[in-house]
Amino acid sequence: MGTQPGRSVTSKVLALLDAFSPASPTLTLSELARRAELPLPTAHRRVAELVAWGALERGDDGRYRIGLRLWEVGSLAPRGLGLRELALPIMEDLYEVTHENVQLAVRQNFELVFIERIAGRRAVPVLTRVGGRFALHATGVGLVLLAYAPTEVQEQVLAAPLERYTALTITDPVRLRRRLAEVRRAGYAISDRQVTMDALSIAAPIRDPDGVVAAISLVVAHDRADPVALAPLVQAAGRVLSRALGAYRQPSGRVPLRSRHERQ
Repeated sequence: MGTQPGRSVTSKVLALLDAFSPASPTLTLSELARRAELPLPTAHRRVAELVAWGALERGDDGRYRIGLRLWEVGSLAPRGLGLRELALPIMEDLYEVTHENVQLAVRQNFELVFIERIAGRRAVPVLTRVGGRFALHATGVGLVLLAYAPTEVQEQVLAAPLERYTALTITDPVRLRRRLAEVRRAGYAISDRQVTMDALSIAAPIRDPDGVVAAISLVVAHDRADPVALAPLVQAAGRVLSRALGAYRQPSGRVPLRSRHERQ
């Protein structure tokens, strides 16, 4: 196994943590060493330190998993924490009205990260999880985040290979560019069977004074979806959250109009 010369202790520790994935939530020491490209003795020392601090936990079966201490630290990330606290009541309202899946996501570089979700008990199954990453070009929240991303981010995503999840996933950059323009004109995005063939999502932007910082969506079964009826609900939720983040501050003496969601 080749190792990279000159790697710092920090890079080795980060490589060990990065070895875990949704498909591999538990790993043996040898698997960790192989995935992190570290000699077994080095991996053993670093893993022992991570276990002592609480970043990793060792099960009775000898396999390692991410520890609660790392989750506690991660929950302090200001972009996710403050937004989640503001969004949860609105997401719960949206769920009570629709009884469908509600999701909240932010962009990180060229991917999106789901920072909160409410799963409907009888709603269509989804592939997402809190803390999970996904491509920007396929989901409703991803289309919103990409549509309002800086130009250089859009160009890099459009220039890279676009993964196809279903036969309906847009993988042609020319078509995707047109779709992003449509999202900006409409103020919301619809992803119809682009991730799975049984689901449709409707997403809207969430703004702060500097621009779009997140997106909120409903994910519903394609065969019972009514985007025309659902889009205003998602947009209203996005506006309420945007106002809470200070996106619509009015000049002194002017009273902002309240959304229908706020008046109810």
